[in-house]
Amino acid sequence: MGGTVGVSLRDVARLAGVSVKTVSNVVNGYAHVSAATREKVDRALSELDYRPNLSARNLRQGRTGVIALGLPEIDKPYFAELSRFVIAAAAEHRWIVVIEQTDGDLGRERQVLDGVRDHRIDGLILSPVAIGKEELAARSDDTALVLLGERIHDGPADHVAIDNVRAAREVTEHLIGLGRTRVAALGAQENAPSGTSSVRLEGYREAMAAHGLPETVVEVERFGRAEGAAAMETLLDSPDRPDAVFCFNDLLALGAMRAILSAGLRVPQDIAVAGVDDIEDGRFSTPTLTTVAPDKDELARVAVDLLKRRLDGPLDHPVQEVRASYHLKIRESTSPTRP
Repeated sequence: MGGTVGVSLRDVARLAGVSVKTVSNVVNGYAHVSAATREKVDRALSELDYRPNLSARNLRQGRTGVIALGLPEIDKPYFAELSRFVIAAAAEHRWIVVIEQTDGDLGRERQVLDGVRDHRIDGLILSPVAIGKEELAARSDDTALVLLGERIHDGPADHVAIDNVRAAREVTEHLIGLGRTRVAALGAQENAPSGTSSVRLEGYREAMAAHGLPETVVEVERFGRAEGAAAMETLLDSPDRPDAVFCFNDLLALGAMRAILSAGLRVPQDIAVAGVDDIEDGRFSTPTLTTVAPDKDELARVAVDLLKRRLDGPLDHPVQEVRASYHLKIRESTSPTRP
């Protein structure tokens, strides 16, 4: 139901028996209002079905109330789930989110950085794949920017991500701890010397070296189910078949499990499998998938909070690097006794 036409802050103030300024403070979420007064104003707002004119307010503040979220592939479950959390976090600030798909293409990422088409936006949250520090530092657009992912660390913009090196080392250690000695890494990308695949490969190599175990690394072009299945088939045809596989994301892991099961082998008895991302598919696969679970809610909230701080604070506010939390979720694909 829409708000009552013509209801103003003055009408609400009159009904609540407070000043217009007090009503404005409640509507704008200011903390210095007593609980009793806030309750009285909220009751009047509800009774009159008041709806703030967000467009007018934003224009007065020189803002649009719109932010952009630039992602490589919005059809990938991880990014779809992350988008949901970003939208929820932005809604708390009454922001609208425009989502742009870059396909990990350098030209598209540049377009998003230089201004999201014809939209006027207050800020941008971007998960880059192709663009680098130098190009980012040279951008002429002064729109507030927060980066996600592994492509750019210690760059000229605020950045939030999990510690992927540590996470990859932890999941590899888990596989080794099962008594597996032929642990393969599935998901390296030679054409991506920096980014997600490189840091997860680094963590894998650290764990293998610590235990004096030989590395087996298989490259993929994309992080998809089909690529995971094809890469696993290659491993199954090798003379020294692995007894465990660390896949650099859950989609690769789901494809790998399909190839293993199609070959008449068992997961995890013959080959244990683990991934990264904790997408919903992995919780319902057979067997369920062991995975590194980034706290997507925290990633989204921190990114939105950094953006708001950048918008509200001084222009020379120091750039921040924030590590979000993650958990290793052990499921049936590495432990048949776990739920």
